[in-house]
Amino acid sequence: MRVKRGNVARQKKKKVFKRNKGYTGAGKKLFKASANARAIKAGLKSYRDRRRKKRDFRALWIQRLGAALEPLGLSYSVFIGRLKKANVRLDRKILSDLAIVDNAAFQQIVEKVKA
Repeated sequence: MRVKRGNVARQKKKKVFKRNKGYTGAGKKLFKASANARAIKAGLKSYRDRRRKKRDFRALWIQRLGAALEPLGLSYSVFIGRLKKANVRLDRKILSDLAIVDNAAFQQIVEKVKA
């Protein structure tokens, strides 16, 4: 007796097509040719980029800190080293946000670290 799996196949395809909403051409319409491959590739890239996002933001915060410290006569590496010695427990995200939003508070932290 053969197995009839028309309903299962349709549900599987429907799931992939739903995920490919917004794609153009064959990536949206043709299951075998490219819709399934596009869905798999998109999943892999989103997984990879969720991890890459953390790296990218840390790099951005470091660049912002470097730019904010330059006029104050400190390099980023010296600042971070002195920050750890002074036992100031603020992370790069908060520090870069302070440098942009509340410059006076950031300068106070820099003065504390310099002393």
